[in-house]
Amino acid sequence: MKIENTKAQMRKGILEYCILSILKDDEAYVAEILSTLKDAKLLVVEGTIYPLLTRLKNAGLLNYRWEESTSGPPRKYYGLTETGKLFLKELNTTWSDLQKAINLVTSKKTTKK
Repeated sequence: MKIENTKAQMRKGILEYCILSILKDDEAYVAEILSTLKDAKLLVVEGTIYPLLTRLKNAGLLNYRWEESTSGPPRKYYGLTETGKLFLKELNTTWSDLQKAINLVTSKKTTKK
């Protein structure tokens, strides 16, 4: 088993949560979302993010609006819906519980039976 495959799966599993968290305070367009993820060392390509944003929109968690840009084509700005805000609140609780559980498991000394 290759470690890179496992690491990629772990990142994919939290990408939805990260995107919703990025949008919790303000709208953003794809380049801003990708830049924030890159700054956090979560490298994601456009081919991955667009289907995910569409899925989140179709689930009622995101909405979007078009805005003209002075430096190119119009930009699609994504933001959280009220349902998305509630969903993110639930994910925050789940993430906190998961962190506690993982910390307990990984900090325990192994015991032989």
